[in-house]
Amino acid sequence: MDPAALAWLHAQLGTTTNTDDLTNRYQRLGTARAVALEVLTERRAALLADPLRLVVDGVVTMDRTANLTGLERQLAALHDTQGPDETVDGEADDTATVLDTAVLVPSSRTR
Repeated sequence: MDPAALAWLHAQLGTTTNTDDLTNRYQRLGTARAVALEVLTERRAALLADPLRLVVDGVVTMDRTANLTGLERQLAALHDTQGPDETVDGEADDTATVLDTAVLVPSSRTR
């Protein structure tokens, strides 16, 4: 795994994530995005395994539903994000020709 992929993983998962674990997962899965998805899915599963809300009247209230919501949003965003070691589908290099089309509409219409 190159330093750019490791830096991207730390940006996605936090700097306290074990680098050796990330490296082992990267060797097994092949892409940084797959590693991030697997780690976040495991974190989500760990949250779901325990009660999300715990209330002891007059003593303590713990509510981790916001954490679950944040993880689910991050997972959804990663599905649409390209990792640092992935290429855009159909584009092998920077020399590919791209043709864009757009409909031009006048900004003010007069009759």
